[in-house]
Amino acid sequence: MKERQNKVTFLTYGAVIAALYVVLTLPFASFAFGAIQFRFAEALTILPYFTPAAIPGITIGCFLANLLGGAPVLDIVFGSLATLIGALISYRLRRRKALVCLPPILANTLVIPWVLRFAYGVPDAIPYLMFTVGMSECIAVGLLGNLLLVALSPVKKLLFEKCHA
Repeated sequence: MKERQNKVTFLTYGAVIAALYVVLTLPFASFAFGAIQFRFAEALTILPYFTPAAIPGITIGCFLANLLGGAPVLDIVFGSLATLIGALISYRLRRRKALVCLPPILANTLVIPWVLRFAYGVPDAIPYLMFTVGMSECIAVGLLGNLLLVALSPVKKLLFEKCHA
């Protein structure tokens, strides 16, 4: 019974995180997609520090946001994969709190410019797109994500104690 309860809790946390990602992306679609983009939802990519349920949560959230936002198939697939890679590595680095923000920033900086080029036909140079995506990620994850990390840390046991893999 306890194992079943843990699975339900894990799925519930993941679903809530996915829903939050979508809700923090779609209303801001005008600047969440495109050559110069900014997603408030990317701040959630620090959540693997607190719970492994965030890994499928933010990945599915990104997938759904891209799908519902009308993104091209390449963005739906590779944008979600970049989010998954960042989340998995962040989870692996959870014992080094200061490094948790780096994997999502790097994964998106390396993958999304190519998506912008081939899925959206953005003609800008890849290094320029890496710069714009990287700066956006630094603000969303490095600044807002770190603020979220600091804000949630004092209440992590209250919010995430019941959610284990």
